[in-house]
Amino acid sequence: MRHSRVQTNVKNKEREIEGMKIEEVNSVKYLGTIMNADFIEEEIKERIAAGNRSFFANKKIFQSKLVTRKTKERLYHMVIRPAVVYGSECWVLTESIKQKLLVFERLLRRIFDPMQKTNGE
Repeated sequence: MRHSRVQTNVKNKEREIEGMKIEEVNSVKYLGTIMNADFIEEEIKERIAAGNRSFFANKKIFQSKLVTRKTKERLYHMVIRPAVVYGSECWVLTESIKQKLLVFERLLRRIFDPMQKTNGE
């Protein structure tokens, strides 16, 4: 099992299970998902940050006038949105989380604003 330890303010404890010493931590990242008591809030912040990284990595494509609106939309749905909604099947959405996700969706304005509509699109 591969994981990375997340730094915490509380001193960690060790537990022994079947002769193996296991460190007790408050938060752990496993398979790209942070698991802890505040799982949902931290996970959604990480997912939104991943979506922003995906956008800025492809910013020149999204702002290019040579790329069609349809292509930009497909790229958004294939690259950015999956980075944000990965693991969302287990999220319990509160109003504040819904609001954060809706604010992220405003990214579409940044993608489509530089593009002028043409007759074929």
